[in-house]
Amino acid sequence: MKRSCGAWQSQSRLIELRNQWIALLQKLSVNSTSAIPVFSDLVNAYSEPHRFYHTLAHIQSVLQWVDRLQSGAHDLPAIQLAVWFHDVVYDTRSQDNEEMSAAYASQVLSALEIPNFIVERVSHLILATKHHLVEPMDSDAQILLDADLAILGAAPVQYKEYASAIRQEYAWVSEADYRARRCQVLEAFLERTQLYFTEFMVEELNAIARFNLQTEIQALK
Repeated sequence: MKRSCGAWQSQSRLIELRNQWIALLQKLSVNSTSAIPVFSDLVNAYSEPHRFYHTLAHIQSVLQWVDRLQSGAHDLPAIQLAVWFHDVVYDTRSQDNEEMSAAYASQVLSALEIPNFIVERVSHLILATKHHLVEPMDSDAQILLDADLAILGAAPVQYKEYASAIRQEYAWVSEADYRARRCQVLEAFLERTQLYFTEFMVEELNAIARFNLQTEIQALK
């Protein structure tokens, strides 16, 4: 029986992500026997049926952007770990997803005997994604946040797919309420002097990101 193209892509993504996860944990002296069960738990979390954007595809994309921005990193493994865990708890009805994700990451990483200073750093980075604000000198957080919001600077067609996926994740919200709240969120980003922190992202994606946000706001209104 032939697999669909989508099935092949999904399987290929899982293999690639598993290999990346194992390689990352090995850098931190965690063997694959201990790393693989955690990977399975992460896959299950990011495969929850209510997720349409905050999935493994998002994690893979953010990891790829971190790779592109890593020249400015001080603690690359901590950033990469934060990517894996930053949306592990995701409930659109909840206001503490970031806190819960940080707590989960701390519990899991401590159980893997990751050094405490790395665990604390990962938690700090995850919490920074709540409001997407960061200290000027915290280049690791800047890289994570820019990678997480790279989708804002995507090609318009891809951005529309992202916006549609977010709407699906909030399917329980009425159309009027969603439009009003979504506009508030997007307008808050537009009020910022710049949407990104790293020089590369400011130069490459800031303009298209602002265009995408303005276009979505106009459509919502």
